[in-house]
Amino acid sequence: MTMWYLYVLLCNDNTFYTGVTTDLNRRLTEHNNSARGAKYTRSRRPVKIVYYETHGSQSAAQKAECAFKKLTRKEKVLKIER
Repeated sequence: MTMWYLYVLLCNDNTFYTGVTTDLNRRLTEHNNSARGAKYTRSRRPVKIVYYETHGSQSAAQKAECAFKKLTRKEKVLKIER
């Protein structure tokens, strides 16, 4: 069974980017070094992972991503700092 990750990046301009992946290291490298990273992060490099959580399926990870994106910035910061 493949493990899925919800991850949150802190961009160079102090904004957050949230996504899902099966490989955190590969995805971080893509965001920082290649065109395969998200368009949003390309102009906000370097980025670093500040939070992640594991999920048993892509669907579960995407639902968690959707819920995280609905949080206010203050709520996101509190969740990341836990």
